[in-house]
Amino acid sequence: MESDSIDCMVIDDDEIHHHNHLPSLSKPRSSCVSSAVHPSTTSVHELLECPVCTNSMYPPIHQCHNGHTLCSACKTRVHNRCPTCRQELGDIRCLALEKVAESLELPCKYMSLGCPEIFPYYSKLKHEALCNFRPYNCPYAGAECAVVGDIPFLVAHLRDDHKVDMHSGCTFNHRYVKSNPREVENATWMLTVFHCFGQYFCLHFEAFQLGMAPVYMAFLRFMGDEIEARNYSYSLEVGGNGRKLIWEGTPRSIRDSHLKVRDGHDGLIIQRNMALFFSGGDRKELKLRVTGRIWKEQQNPDGGACIPNLCS
Repeated sequence: MESDSIDCMVIDDDEIHHHNHLPSLSKPRSSCVSSAVHPSTTSVHELLECPVCTNSMYPPIHQCHNGHTLCSACKTRVHNRCPTCRQELGDIRCLALEKVAESLELPCKYMSLGCPEIFPYYSKLKHEALCNFRPYNCPYAGAECAVVGDIPFLVAHLRDDHKVDMHSGCTFNHRYVKSNPREVENATWMLTVFHCFGQYFCLHFEAFQLGMAPVYMAFLRFMGDEIEARNYSYSLEVGGNGRKLIWEGTPRSIRDSHLKVRDGHDGLIIQRNMALFFSGGDRKELKLRVTGRIWKEQQNPDGGACIPNLCS
């Protein structure tokens, strides 16, 4: 279903501003990361680069009879033929190059994004898989977007390429309208980005099948890492006809995909019958008003307990 199947109307009760009032974003940095190393190790680093996939080679490093090397993953891809001289590869290991790799210490490949760490060659790969400076995946949920980058880059990407609504403020007051709530598909969703406390948050609203029952779900994701996400809390409320549902939780980092959050049921879930009850009228049109707020937890210097710091 097209992404405009649910219309989101922003209600101005809570003084939510359009993205034209957002603070100016710093110039986005591209998703490219540097593989620069210290000049003394550059030539060795080039020797350790697989000629097929251009990734760094890790044991077992294979070579042909003429001394040309490639990584073990690419050996099967080239059908056991050397990509340089076309000779048969056999099962020859380049033990000398593997020994040289053991002596190297190299910077993280995300050095240009701020990572200051230097690791032994064989520890580097493990670190880079979990590096806090590694690029984030695009949090847009309507398609499998392959764009990656840092947060300023992704905010600009969401605004300019996906045309996502941007708002300033720590409270939100939205109405979600759907003319035919009987048609529930997994692709029915909306995404809005909020800027508060100097951070960016993604508010998701989706309709999907939970078992045999169609449901609507709203949840918040933090545009940053998991540790920083724990500094914030949020609440969501939906209701009508004298009834309401309230959800409170901690936003998940966009390191977790929206499907992981959704399928983990980590958010406000509204069954269709309840959603239609909240909508009122003849129950033939969905009209859900979802309100909420984001706050930052602060440490109480006296008792050590966390106290909410509400956004003004």
